[in-house]
Amino acid sequence: MSSNLASKLRVGTKKAHTMAENVGFVKCFLKGVVEKNSYRKLVGNFYFIYSAMEEEMEKHRDHLIVGKINFPELNRKQTLEEDLSFYYGFNWREQVQLSRAGEAYVQRIREISATAPELLVAHSYTRYLGDLSGGQILKNIAVTAMNLGDRQGTAFYEFAEIPNEKEFKAKYRQALDELPIDEATADRIVDEANAAFGMNMKMFQELEGNLIKAIGVMLYNSLTRRRTRGATELATAE
Repeated sequence: MSSNLASKLRVGTKKAHTMAENVGFVKCFLKGVVEKNSYRKLVGNFYFIYSAMEEEMEKHRDHLIVGKINFPELNRKQTLEEDLSFYYGFNWREQVQLSRAGEAYVQRIREISATAPELLVAHSYTRYLGDLSGGQILKNIAVTAMNLGDRQGTAFYEFAEIPNEKEFKAKYRQALDELPIDEATADRIVDEANAAFGMNMKMFQELEGNLIKAIGVMLYNSLTRRRTRGATELATAE
């Protein structure tokens, strides 16, 4: 018997998904406005979040529900380590810090793993399906905006063990629909997925201030250079 969980998650999180996409940081990113320092802080948060999620899901690999959507080929921890090494250097572990919103996200993952592991399904869906669906678009934006070379700081978006992302997403959704859950559990998973979108929004909002500040500095420096160049040209003309 199908739980139709995939459809319930898609419909039930549509509003939250739209709200997350309309946070200033995300809107700027989608328009190609990406500031490297803000972006690497996001990658740092993702490292802690995915590490926690993948560790907790592995703990429950034999769980009747969690085990059925635990696909190791989705794991992002190693790719995030590659990216952090690029952005911070070989001693990135000494520099990367978890933000306040990121810490709350990690704590939530640890909490439900201990008390209601079936809700990990919501976090897996929210993170991995999003990565597979829009990953290549976001990668191309990041490469162009930050003038990156091939696989420089974008390993996160590469799923080397998934040759056909469309087919895998269909497989993942089928696994969701075949989970042995009742309506009440399905509703709780949808609620948790909405909460996950909310936690993502808070992370993006934290970074928004950093991005605005960075853009302000860039604009100020640009105006200063123009004024200096103008003054120099005027002095030369005289």
